[in-house]
Amino acid sequence: MGAVLSGGELGKEAMEGRRTEEVRDALREVLDPEYPISLVDLGLIRGIEFEGTKAKIRLTYTCMGCPAMDMIQDDVRERLIEMEGIDEVEIEVVWETWSRKDITPLGKKQLRDVGVV
Repeated sequence: MGAVLSGGELGKEAMEGRRTEEVRDALREVLDPEYPISLVDLGLIRGIEFEGTKAKIRLTYTCMGCPAMDMIQDDVRERLIEMEGIDEVEIEVVWETWSRKDITPLGKKQLRDVGVV
């Protein structure tokens, strides 16, 4: 049986969910340098959490030798630091297996449109 949440906890959970979606939407503006597709639609964002005003992002790459790792992380930080209520961005690079299955339907369409898929 799951834990029962009080009204205050439910409100906090709803706020965190909304905040997560706002960050995810902002990250849709951060494009992969090689293809004009967002990191979100490529399936590279693996987690979003908050610790006060710090956004904690879990990020993976399509391959370990990605030459744009630093550029992508800088772009993520720059975009999120513009958001109200975020003063710090911590990025954890995770090497979870990535495949075409991680690309959203929109991402697949965009890749088809540029002749990649």
